Amino acid sequence: MTEEGGFTAFISLGSNIGDKAGYCRKGIDGLAATPRTVITARSRFYRTAPVDYTDQDWFVNVVVRIRTLLTPSALLARIGAVERAAGRERTGVRFGPRTLDMDILLFEDRIIKTPELTLPHPRMHKRRFVLQPLCDIDPAIVHPVFRKHIRTLLDHLDDE
Repeated sequence: MTEEGGFTAFISLGSNIGDKAGYCRKGIDGLAATPRTVITARSRFYRTAPVDYTDQDWFVNVVVRIRTLLTPSALLARIGAVERAAGRERTGVRFGPRTLDMDILLFEDRIIKTPELTLPHPRMHKRRFVLQPLCDIDPAIVHPVFRKHIRTLLDHLDDE
């Protein structure tokens, strides 16, 4: 697949168990091995404090931009398979420790709300560990609901 074809999507990856950066790299490799999908950009790796459930180790977070011919639901299924291959188990505390967590942040400028998938990611505008890596890639991305640049959302983020 060429970089010009398909849809643009942004995927966040995070880990706070074991070789955190290694699990994130494994997730990136899993995306890179996805048929009809090409990684076109990657942010720096960030070490970040846990959010929501704070009684756990810090995370490593990264965001990638992809071009894909997959639909949003097919991409979500692929991400689930990559997470499971990295040992992800969806049991225990919500927002708790995990080997690999991958989320579709944006898929073009689509707004989707189904039982399986909400796009844009419903909490991305509140999370520095998502907004900062997105700004590494492209601070001029416009959030399709708030109609503001990602840089503006980051600049006005209230971390409290």
